[in-house]
Amino acid sequence: LSTDLTIAMQATLKSTLGCAEAFSATDLRQDILAINVPTLVIHGDEDQTVPIKATGEQAASLIPGATYIVYEGEPHGLFITSKDQLNADLISFIG
Repeated sequence: LSTDLTIAMQATLKSTLGCAEAFSATDLRQDILAINVPTLVIHGDEDQTVPIKATGEQAASLIPGATYIVYEGEPHGLFITSKDQLNADLISFIG
């Protein structure tokens, strides 16, 4: 995650605030309802950046037939903190 932090620290305050505002204010629920392909939603239940109740849980419930996997005790950045499990779950899903 240090690489992400290094990149993020290079952004201007205006762009950082704009990104946070767009991310938190954009309601994608209607768009999600249009998804009609096999979908895998994976989320860490300790994600403080993108809380699971407001995002992963809702997305999984809105997509018909979605496969929903919760990584207990895991934060944001699963590709770093749980890379082996994440890769296994992705391969299993697309397999």
